[in-house]
Amino acid sequence: MNIEKEIFKKIESYDRILIHRHMRPDPDAIGSQLGLKEILQKNFPNKTVFAVGTKIEGLDYLGQMDVVEDADYEGALVIVTDTANTARISDERYKLGREWIKIDHHPNDEPYGDVVYVDTNVSSCSELVARIAFDNGLELNENAARLLYAGIVGDTGRFLYPSTTAATLAIASKLRAFDFDASALLRKVEEISIPVAKLSGYVFQNLEIDENGAARVILTNEIMKSFGVEDYETSAVVSIPGSIENIHAWGIFVQQPNGKFRVRLRGKDIPVNEIAKRHNGGGHPLASGANAKDMVECDEIYKEIQEVVGRGVKNELT
Repeated sequence: MNIEKEIFKKIESYDRILIHRHMRPDPDAIGSQLGLKEILQKNFPNKTVFAVGTKIEGLDYLGQMDVVEDADYEGALVIVTDTANTARISDERYKLGREWIKIDHHPNDEPYGDVVYVDTNVSSCSELVARIAFDNGLELNENAARLLYAGIVGDTGRFLYPSTTAATLAIASKLRAFDFDASALLRKVEEISIPVAKLSGYVFQNLEIDENGAARVILTNEIMKSFGVEDYETSAVVSIPGSIENIHAWGIFVQQPNGKFRVRLRGKDIPVNEIAKRHNGGGHPLASGANAKDMVECDEIYKEIQEVVGRGVKNELT
């Protein structure tokens, strides 16, 4: 059976559906989750559909999570979007559902669920959800289009990243045809606070760059406090090194209240996901996340970035 047909067979057989996404959500996580909710409510008005997860930090302009009781999971279908592994699913009650469906675009290192639909060739999970809807003749409303468009824009860096394909642009065009204020949405996606703007200046001034184009910046609790910036807001500075010539890959090391570090790894043209996997993380080849227990592990990760960049530069020269 076609995987999309199998998913719809499952959806049609359940009266209650709960949609989860990953912790610390980005626009694609929220866009695919809430966009899918809108689509299901539009096309299956007799079903009860919930969006589940922790509070949306900085993305509440996209929507809100629902209040869900444990009893709502009884005999229900759970769909998880944009989440590569179970450890990252926001709200562990997803386990209470009768069946699970995984819809994602990250490498399928953990194929959890009763139905797994992963396509690593799409730019975003929002693109995948939109494609499923369009291919199967489902109706969208303006808010579903707005949410999915936001997710695609977020994960493609406004269509700048290599994951942007002709298919991505075609789907984005279909979504853009709906009557929502795309300009206002893009302004909101790109908007940063004054404290984050000042932190951006700190990143530019304190970025450590080696001779091959490997870079890093470390944002300690003290630095974060001095700028009045929360962890979730640091997502706005992750792409900064990529705008600098001759930088190939980099890491943004953000200390957490417990002293450990959240590590955001990016590559302009050098894969970094294998580094992430070695440090309790994972993700896309050019965009991954990892974790470091202390500064010693931060140094280890940066050394690994330097090594892969060094090899990449050497290969270019030979």
